[in-house]
Amino acid sequence: MATKEIPMAGYGTKLLSRVEVAEGTMAFHFEKPSQFDFKPGQSADVTLFNPPETDSEGNTRTFSIASSPFENQLMFATRMRDTAFKRSLKKVPLGTDVKIDSPMGSFTLHKNSAKPAVFLAGGIGITPFVSIVRQADHDRLPHTLYLFYSNRRPEDTPFLEALQILEKSNPNFQLICTMTEMLQSQKEWKGETGLINKEMLSRHLTNLQGPIYYVAGPPAMVAAMRKMLAGAGVDEDDIRTEEFGGY
Repeated sequence: MATKEIPMAGYGTKLLSRVEVAEGTMAFHFEKPSQFDFKPGQSADVTLFNPPETDSEGNTRTFSIASSPFENQLMFATRMRDTAFKRSLKKVPLGTDVKIDSPMGSFTLHKNSAKPAVFLAGGIGITPFVSIVRQADHDRLPHTLYLFYSNRRPEDTPFLEALQILEKSNPNFQLICTMTEMLQSQKEWKGETGLINKEMLSRHLTNLQGPIYYVAGPPAMVAAMRKMLAGAGVDEDDIRTEEFGGY
């Protein structure tokens, strides 16, 4: 047997770097295995071998892939909840071996570019959309993309600057960020405030029926968005969701 026992479904890789991308949120960069092919919006299981500590939740977590297929590293980002897995991921040495399973999921951009895509993201639910929007910019896709992105404060908003840069470079991409607790912020904010609702969508979209909607965030936010869209007359078949439970 080879020294690294990695099941056929998985890939061995190494932790390259970690960086704070917002208050309480970290991004982890890994080597991208040569045969690892994925579509923007997909997720993968990450397993730590012999971590410094473990708990009842185990040594594997599912993460949306925040990097894009054209990039030569894999990036995952997560809120740093106080669990053994996340404490371990934060403190194991760079270069540590991990296993990443094959990509999964169908939370991916539709093919018909005549239909706009409207992304509704709450907090760390942004990760699949970062992958989709970066790849769309790289490939110069003809799709019209709208990203409504809700956070408490700018300080809590992962990838805010990167998304603002993407909006400038891609004429087909419009970013609408909204903050729900600006009274708690030390930063200036001139964008939208309050929760994403029908009125906010109507200010930026010419027609609420017609786009394909993608919703990602905490379960309560996903449920609220689904209810709001249905109330606005959006066809159930045009709503796709991904819940980020427990972070």
